[in-house]
Amino acid sequence: MTSARIGALRDASIAVLEEVNWSVQPGEFWVVAGPQHSGKTDLLMHAAGLITPLRGSCRVFGCETREFGEAQLADRLRVGLVFAGGKLFNQLTVAENVALPLRYQKDLSDADTARAVEVLLELLELVPFTTALPNNLAANWRQRTALARALILQPELLLLDNPLGGLDGRHRAWMLQFLEQLGRGHAQFGGLPMTLVVTTSELRVWQNPRRKFAVVDEKNFTVLGSSDAMEYAKHSTVKELLAEPDGTTL
Repeated sequence: MTSARIGALRDASIAVLEEVNWSVQPGEFWVVAGPQHSGKTDLLMHAAGLITPLRGSCRVFGCETREFGEAQLADRLRVGLVFAGGKLFNQLTVAENVALPLRYQKDLSDADTARAVEVLLELLELVPFTTALPNNLAANWRQRTALARALILQPELLLLDNPLGGLDGRHRAWMLQFLEQLGRGHAQFGGLPMTLVVTTSELRVWQNPRRKFAVVDEKNFTVLGSSDAMEYAKHSTVKELLAEPDGTTL
């Protein structure tokens, strides 16, 4: 994004972030932190190409998102998005939710689709819930189902909005470990480092020398850089988010 003015998801005419200058390189793992309602979700929706900026430009794999159309579909499908809370279809089973992107975007047989879904369900420990409806699942398993759905098309860029929200300690630790594996390169996804961007309202749990950090607050987007730079930042919001106690780190 270059000097972008970011509009709100709920009302695209209202600016929630000003003068956003930010680029994400292949294989990077970014953590974008900020208080609730500071514009983190809006930023992610722009990065996914679901909203266009009020001013400036936003490019995804070199494509200007204002021009996203049928011709750019292949590039759009290189991006996976996990919504906060999952946003699953409650009338579909776990397996059907995960299969949905394949059924819409790939011309696969039912057997091939079922095999691809089975692999992901096993990888994310969701096999016992294959035929369950999301409303009957705890938040921990709904979040994993949403992650599986985002991964089914094997994206190169994965965007996750508050992926630890509503998870208990065991599932938070699992999510942190799994995302770290994706960032380093998971054999199931070709072994190449996946580019990751996560949003959060807490920072300490995400501290890791391999990651890069940014903060959003009061319509400002500030790139902090490395974990060390974040630790010594004088930004008041960073200090507040680092101060939040949490016992799980990776």
